[in-house]
Amino acid sequence: MKRLLIIGAGGHGKVVAETAVACGYEISFLDDKLGEGVVGEVSDLERFVDQYDEFFVGIGDNKTRRDISGRFLKIGAEIAILVHPTAYVSLTAKLSKGAIVEPMALVNTNSVIGAGVIVSVGSVIDHDVVVGDYAHINAGSICKGGAIIASERKLEAGEMVMAIIEKPCPVYY
Repeated sequence: MKRLLIIGAGGHGKVVAETAVACGYEISFLDDKLGEGVVGEVSDLERFVDQYDEFFVGIGDNKTRRDISGRFLKIGAEIAILVHPTAYVSLTAKLSKGAIVEPMALVNTNSVIGAGVIVSVGSVIDHDVVVGDYAHINAGSICKGGAIIASERKLEAGEMVMAIIEKPCPVYY
């Protein structure tokens, strides 16, 4: 069984944990508050690199998720991609490191999901959508075919995106 260290044991971290367990991982957390499964503080993350197979930033704030992911990239840690077993991801979709597709979410044909993106529970990303790095497609949101979502953009729960939101964005794999 692969061991996954999740940074952040708050609300989003708990969703990440349940998704990871459903994917077959053994999990632990780093968080600045003590709690169940917490093995250290976020500032200690470099100390844990050799103790886990993969890592995942389970923090909902887009900029914080980006910054901590950058620390992992600098030290060469393996960042996981998580897809809940009840989610649908097309075989032609592309998911980048640190992305999570939560329960009952859908990522359709030829869509590209950037690094560190949260595709929340029940959201729909239709065909040919590009979601920029560290964006958050919140619960029940819908991105219609061909939409482009800017990096670090947060769609609110239930929001529908018809076309391009802000400027096109680079997506790194």
